[in-house]
Amino acid sequence: MRFRQQITNLLRYFAISFKDENFLNAISKIENIVSKILAIALIVVIFIALFDLLKLLTIDLFITDPKGVFTAPLLKIFGMFLNVLIALELMENVTAYLRQHVIQLELVIITALTAVARKIVIFDSKSEGDLTGLAIAVLSLSISYWIVRSQNQSRKH
Repeated sequence: MRFRQQITNLLRYFAISFKDENFLNAISKIENIVSKILAIALIVVIFIALFDLLKLLTIDLFITDPKGVFTAPLLKIFGMFLNVLIALELMENVTAYLRQHVIQLELVIITALTAVARKIVIFDSKSEGDLTGLAIAVLSLSISYWIVRSQNQSRKH
């Protein structure tokens, strides 16, 4: 009899938990926890990328001969700078989500444009298809950004 009562209580608990409002609240809490974990992970990634960049610059400028001259390719250094900037933009996406609980499409597109711009800055052409693909990506993202931005501005006015 006690087992039957426990099963009944468990079924009631599930029935209450799976009501739309309770279920959505649980999902919202999970999304919030995951966003916070992502933010912490991004902080770690940002500091590691920054450390790598500073280590490369220090070794390249002050330890490697000739001193005060870049021996590493500038494209590699620029790529590392842009990696840090992309990670910061990703952090902005996560923190914007934590503030408003809405994915900011404009920020996501800007982050994607920055990532494609990084690829263009460090571009080492292997084939024409690579350059064509990057051009299509830039054009598509630029058009998307223009559409989203114009929609956001029209809502503000």
